[in-house]
Parts: sequence; structure tokens; C-alpha cells
Amino acid sequence: MSPAFPVPVRPVIQPPPMEEEVLTDEERTALKACIKTLMKQQDAVLVAHYYTSADLQDLAEETGGCVSDSLEMARFGHAHPAKTLIVAGVKFMGETAKILNPEKRVIMPDLNADCSLDLACPADAFAAFCDAHPDRVSVVYANTSAAVKARADWVVTSGIAAKIVKYLHQQGHKLLWAPDRHLGAYVQRVSGADMLLWQGSCVVHEAFKAESLKKLHAEHPDAAVLVHPESPESVIALADVVGSTTQLIEAVRRLPNREFIVATDNGIFHKMHAAAPGKILLEAPTAGEGATCLSCAHCPWMAMNGLRKLAAVLDSVNEGRCGNEIHIEESIRAKAAISIQRMLDFAAAEKAGQIQLGD
Repeated sequence: MSPAFPVPVRPVIQPPPMEEEVLTDEERTALKACIKTLMKQQDAVLVAHYYTSADLQDLAEETGGCVSDSLEMARFGHAHPAKTLIVAGVKFMGETAKILNPEKRVIMPDLNADCSLDLACPADAFAAFCDAHPDRVSVVYANTSAAVKARADWVVTSGIAAKIVKYLHQQGHKLLWAPDRHLGAYVQRVSGADMLLWQGSCVVHEAFKAESLKKLHAEHPDAAVLVHPESPESVIALADVVGSTTQLIEAVRRLPNREFIVATDNGIFHKMHAAAPGKILLEAPTAGEGATCLSCAHCPWMAMNGLRKLAAVLDSVNEGRCGNEIHIEESIRAKAAISIQRMLDFAAAEKAGQIQLGD
């Protein structure tokens, strides 16, 4: 195992209080009707992440948008003819959409919807990390700011990270990895690469507990355990499937098991239920006895998104006073686009059989 980046302590990120939107059926219906009208007036399409509320996911699909992971959200926005992209998710997702769609207006329900991984990796500190190791290729997870992406050599998603790192390792490169130490350690284990790891973590996935998961699995022995690789190694070790959000949804649809224990943000359950209506989904525990809840697996920044905020933002756009638009300095955007494009080119080449990774 390669040494970690020698920071004195791991970054401490304090998440905001959980404030999930609660609506009556009448409020929900009225807000959706209002939003749909405003979207037409602004030539807008809504892209929502799997971890956002069921209301936003449903609205995205009802209006011809999409529900997906952060990269596919940006790619969908690029292919869609709408001039305005509404990104329901966290800020780095809005930035990624803007990086790949500079000609479009990108707005979000709440620009304060951050990400603990993004916050744990400030651009200046990451630049110093790179400067201290000029002999290493820098690879960053998509959950980072535009400025960090601009400084990196490669951007990866959880679904393709291991393949790209294995490819770089086979090319003889030593690597820097940021910001998620758990995902980085997982990728290092499966690829065998020499990696220096940043010490960030996701506040949701880091909270999953292996011992409590073992107990839950003992109560449901026929359940398949699905784990996102941002989780700790001890939790990943218990998994039947380790994968990205899209890969975990596909596992629920594909596997014959009737029950699944899911170690990722519970916002994904809405899409999982749609993909496999007859399956039973159980939340992996984030704490043991004596805790205030056995599973609080939901991102408080994702919960900042809601129909009320979306309606308010669109109303402000209609009046020419929107403050929730994503802006990125062009020099940063252009550099970040290069590191993202490397990933997209790799994915296309690998799919076409032009890259062979071997065992």
C-alpha cells in the first residue's frame, strides 16, 4: 500500500442540518404545474441526480429530462437542444454541466448544495499536492470543483476509475489520487497501482458500519449486498456487488435475489424501485446500538434541492434576476474540459475494443 498524502489530520467537513422538503399533494401538483410552464418559457430541461428527491426525479422524466449520475447528466444536457440546463444535485454537478456545455445557461435550485468531497479538496491545496509530486499523474474523482479538475491530468467517475487507473498503471505511471480516500484505496487494491491518496471522504458513505451490516445480513441471509466504493474497506469487503450508482441500479434489476441491502444514499431507492418493482430494498446501517438512527444515509446537501426552490429560481430567471447560475472562468473551464475529455475518449476507445486492459 502506497503512503497517503502526509496531511496532519483528515479534512473535517461539517454537513448542514438535514432539511428535506415536505409537500402536500396539492402543493406538489401546483408546484409541478408552475415549474413546467416556466421551463417552457425558458427553453429549459431538468437533469436530476439519483440522490435527489422522488419529486425532482419524477419531474425530470415527466418533462423530457433525465435522472442519472453526474457525468451522464452533463452529457444529456449537451445532446439536448434546450438552451437552459437545470441541474438538480450538488454544485460540482452544475459545474461539470457548464464545463461540457459552455454555450448554455446552467442553473441550480440551490448553489449552497455542496459536497463533502469537493469541500475537502481546495484547489490551492490540491495544486500544492501536485507540485510536490511532479513525477506523478494526477487523477481526480468527478466530485471536485472545476478548479481542481483544471489542475488534474484525468477526471474519473466511480464506474470507470478502476479501468483508467489500471490503464495508467500498465503504462508505467505512478499516480496522485483525490479526493476520496476510500474510493482511492479500493481502486488501488483492484488495479495494483502506485497511488498517493488524498484524505477526503463522503459523509454519507463513510458512515456505513461493517459490524451492523453483518448483523443485518444475518437477519436477511438471502439478500444481496450492494456497496458504493466510496464506502470503507470493511464494508466493501462484505459486498456482493461493488459499483457506481448506475451499476448498483442495474444489479437490482439483473440479479435474481428478492432482497437487497444497499450501501449508498437512499435517494437511489426511487430509481431502484422503478427498475425492479418487485424487489425489497433495505438500507445498510450507518450506526449501531444507541444511535439516533440505524441508517441516516442521505446527503444533506442533496436534500437542499426541492420543488419550491426550483420554482423560485425559474421565476427569478423569468424576471431577469437569477442568482443561481453557474459561472466558470473560461481559462479554468477549458482546462477542466481537457481532463474530462480524456476520460470520455478512454471510455469510447475501450468500448470500441481499442484498449485492452488484460487481467
